[in-house]
Amino acid sequence: MTVFRIRRSSQRGVSWLLACGAVAALSSCAPRRVTLPQDAGAPMADAVTVYAEVSATCRGIRTFTAELGLSGQVGDARVRGRVIAGFERPGSMRLDGVAPFGPPAFILAARPGAAVLLLPRDERVVRDQDARGVLGALTGVPLSPADLLAALTGCVVPDAVAGTGRIHDKGWASIDLGSGATMFLQRVGGRWQPRAARRPSWEIEYDLWQSGLPRAVRLRSAGESVPVSLSVAVSQIEANVDIQDSAFTLDVPPGTQALTLEELRQSGPLRERR
Repeated sequence: MTVFRIRRSSQRGVSWLLACGAVAALSSCAPRRVTLPQDAGAPMADAVTVYAEVSATCRGIRTFTAELGLSGQVGDARVRGRVIAGFERPGSMRLDGVAPFGPPAFILAARPGAAVLLLPRDERVVRDQDARGVLGALTGVPLSPADLLAALTGCVVPDAVAGTGRIHDKGWASIDLGSGATMFLQRVGGRWQPRAARRPSWEIEYDLWQSGLPRAVRLRSAGESVPVSLSVAVSQIEANVDIQDSAFTLDVPPGTQALTLEELRQSGPLRERR
């Protein structure tokens, strides 16, 4: 059985280089944001089959661990850092913020309906909140564990059901996934590959696909009161390995002081105020 854990320092060096490359692919020095098709398009007869093919890997994920390199902007604050992430369907999540030395910058452990965020260095804790609210205060991306896993692995939304598809100009196609979500695809080597997506309040871009999963993901808010643009470099992926149940719970040390979501939002460990 594999226990969710932070990788050895020698592995971090390699994964950090990979992460930097992936972030660069979606950073300001890379090509501008994807311009999605605006035309109505023509019917795509094989939309259901195409989605089944391009989402086969992410739909088959039971557990998922990876190192995430974060870089971006939330309102007037920069967000930057590295996170070791672990997910188990249907709704468990563990995020460890990697610090240069010593204990993690933060640990977020979540199960369906409950989440705890511990800041070991500050001896502060957020309790009795759902994971969506805690993740939003921490990163600016208020998604549930299931939604975040779907966004990071290319499924866009959990349990998507492909519906109507359209063929657009300039080699684009789109597939309705239900719940207000749409996947946009382009031809790569004669095969369709997801390139972007829309879901309520968010736009997503995908790049650097390997073995059926994206290594570079960009999330942008759409219509949110606080603008968010976050690039995520995904490396050191392991899928469908056993994760011990204890990974998704936290023992909070006695004397740890309470922290509110607003305090976390204003001065969280990933925020760099200008």
